[in-house]
Amino acid sequence: MLTVMEDTALAVRLSLASAGVWWLVFTFLFPRKRLRQREAARKLPEGANILTHGVGQILKTLGELYRKYPVTLRYLIAYLVYNDGIQTVIIVSTAFAADELGVATDMLLVLVLMIQFVAFGGAMLFGRLANRVGAKRAIIVSLVIWTGVVIFAYAFLYEEWQLFVLGFVLALVLGGSQALSRSLFSQMIPADHEAEYFGFYEISERGTSWLGPLLFAAAVQMTGSQRVAIVSLIVFFALGLILLVGVNVRQAMLDAGNDPEGVVL
Repeated sequence: MLTVMEDTALAVRLSLASAGVWWLVFTFLFPRKRLRQREAARKLPEGANILTHGVGQILKTLGELYRKYPVTLRYLIAYLVYNDGIQTVIIVSTAFAADELGVATDMLLVLVLMIQFVAFGGAMLFGRLANRVGAKRAIIVSLVIWTGVVIFAYAFLYEEWQLFVLGFVLALVLGGSQALSRSLFSQMIPADHEAEYFGFYEISERGTSWLGPLLFAAAVQMTGSQRVAIVSLIVFFALGLILLVGVNVRQAMLDAGNDPEGVVL
């Protein structure tokens, strides 16, 4: 819409409205008609309200992770660290392209669209890799590539065509690393508590998402260069990789009462 409409403000409004329609269809209308409904396994205790019970349940889940599922907790910490690096690269990539390479806005839109489509294929590709070597090893491969992406952006990225090549590689690992991270976590949590633990998974992710942008902004402030600052993100990938290597997936599955038989570890 931005490329074909003269009124860019209207184009943005229509784009936002179309996103709202998309959400309406796929979060309300489609599930109500097509997805199987079932009763909740647990109900809100009598006399409790959603806010206080929800906060209490978050604390209870954290306590259970610490006492009963320590390996799962270590994996969650590793995920929060390396995912901060991933999210920060996504956030700063367009600003980096515009400021350091002078890429025009319309080309940045093309780049973002390309990344969305390639990321879908990347998730499928890394899914196949996980079937061969296991989800943990596949994530490790993706983190090594993420590190390479950051190093390439610092040392070699000077032309617009290089940006699209790098964007293609980034999209492949973007879809794979995020999809496999959720998949691996699902194998290390107790059955019938998936909503509870994935709720905590998402809350934890949001609670630490400011660390990467803070480090990047501090590096820009000190060096005056986004190119130099982007190297600082290697810290998240390296530390996350070290923590992930130490996670015993089999033990985590056994602790959660899941059967590792037939799972590629």
